[in-house]
Amino acid sequence: MGLGTRRNGREYALKILYSLYDQEAPLDQVLGDFWNNFRFNSDVLGEPEDPSSSLPQDVADFAEELVRGVYEHLEEIDAVLLELSKNWALDRMPRLDLSLMRMASFELMYMKKTPAGVVINEAIEIAKRYGTKDTPAFLNGVLDRVAKRNA
Repeated sequence: MGLGTRRNGREYALKILYSLYDQEAPLDQVLGDFWNNFRFNSDVLGEPEDPSSSLPQDVADFAEELVRGVYEHLEEIDAVLLELSKNWALDRMPRLDLSLMRMASFELMYMKKTPAGVVINEAIEIAKRYGTKDTPAFLNGVLDRVAKRNA
C-alpha cells in the first residue's frame, strides 16, 4: 500500500472519527452510512467529481482499520493524551485536532509497523489541510511525546 493510499485512508478516517461526535448509532452503522453517502473522488483524491466512481478498497480498508482501532482503544488513547497534553482537557480541544490526535496516537501506540516519523508527518500534513494555523505545531508536540512514550 503506497503513501498516497495511506494518506487518503487517513483523511477518510479523520472524517469518520470527526463525525462520530454527533452519532449515537453503532459503529458499523456509522461506517455503513459514511461509505454509502460520501462522495469519494473530488476532495481527497484530487480528481473531478464523478458520481459513478468508487473508493479503492485498500483505501477504505485502511480507513476502517484506523477508525475501528481508535474506537476500540479510545479509553487507553485518551488516558495517554490526557497525561501528555499538559494543561489541555480533551473536551476543550478543537474536535478536528482531537480526532486527528487520536488517530495518529492509535497508529503510534498499536500499529508499530509504520515509523513514528511517518505517522507524525502525515498527521501534520493533514492538519495543515484541515486544521487551524496552530493545529500542526500543537499536534507535533503531543504526538512527539506519544511516540517517545511508546518507543
